[in-house]
Amino acid sequence: MAYDRVPLRTLAADTLGILVFRRPSPAIASHWPAFLVVGLAFAWIAGIGCYWDNPRAELWQTLGSGSVAYVFALALLLWLLILPLKPKRWSYRNVLIFVALTAPPAVLYAMPVERFLSLEAAQSTNAWFLGIIAVWRVALLVWFLRVFAQLSGLTVAVATLLPICLIIVALSVLNLEHVVFNLMAGISPDDVTPNDAAYGVVTLLSIFSVVALPVLLALYAWAVKNAT
Repeated sequence: MAYDRVPLRTLAADTLGILVFRRPSPAIASHWPAFLVVGLAFAWIAGIGCYWDNPRAELWQTLGSGSVAYVFALALLLWLLILPLKPKRWSYRNVLIFVALTAPPAVLYAMPVERFLSLEAAQSTNAWFLGIIAVWRVALLVWFLRVFAQLSGLTVAVATLLPICLIIVALSVLNLEHVVFNLMAGISPDDVTPNDAAYGVVTLLSIFSVVALPVLLALYAWAVKNAT
């Protein structure tokens, strides 16, 4: 099957299938650029939706470019970090396609709920959306590591939690949301946005990640040493 003839039905079915933990068809290997474009398109739309009404957002965030770049950066981190654990069929391309195709759920968080809900209700809804997306993506990563990379047991747990903690700690240090430290100090009424409850969840995760990171690094070193 030629790349330029990839059926849209197959493209849609495999993209949806991955999101519901189903193995894709062989088309994803022969037509991987098309799947990458679909994933990046969802990441771009989600990035624009997340920041379009955020007064604290930078230009690159409102344009959605940060979300697209994040896909490549996250794939690189996962590929490099998990490579020493000797997973099966482990390549940057495979990891990149997987990460890109986990982008569609993020559109949920980009929904403009503040348009038809009160500020308090919008904050609560966004926090729930953030939680759903996070749990969904973590579950997908666990599934990917078990089914495709063929890791198991404690190695899967370490390979899942360590990159997540590293990302959360890095974002907290860089303060890319312009809010993590403000939440700790208190936000003035003029700065309140519908996303603040979700940012509060991120702050709690940041605290947990800082505490858990040394333990995960020790377990990671043990897993690498015992990788076969």
